[in-house]
Amino acid sequence: MSHRKLIETYYIDINNLADLLFKLVNSYRTLIGGADELNKIALSKRKDVKKALKRADELGEVIDAIIEALEKVSYSYLDYCSIKSEIIKGKMDSQHIHCEIDDELKFEK
Repeated sequence: MSHRKLIETYYIDINNLADLLFKLVNSYRTLIGGADELNKIALSKRKDVKKALKRADELGEVIDAIIEALEKVSYSYLDYCSIKSEIIKGKMDSQHIHCEIDDELKFEK
């Protein structure tokens, strides 16, 4: 596997974790809201509310684990992006970029 392909799949993995985190957080909010609604119902039993909160708590632990994983893996990807940025800066001609920006600004007027 080429280095570029490796980084692309690494990025896809990070993106998938972030997407999963987003979905789980929405589910967590729904579970908490459901437990709150259940608590407001006069005929609901206390044990049912406790079960609903326990489910939300278990999902919260999964969310915490995903956050920890994202924190661990994102540093490597950020390092890759920083290194890539430095290489691009070293190879770019800043005068050429300034000319392009000036041309764009003149075109907009």
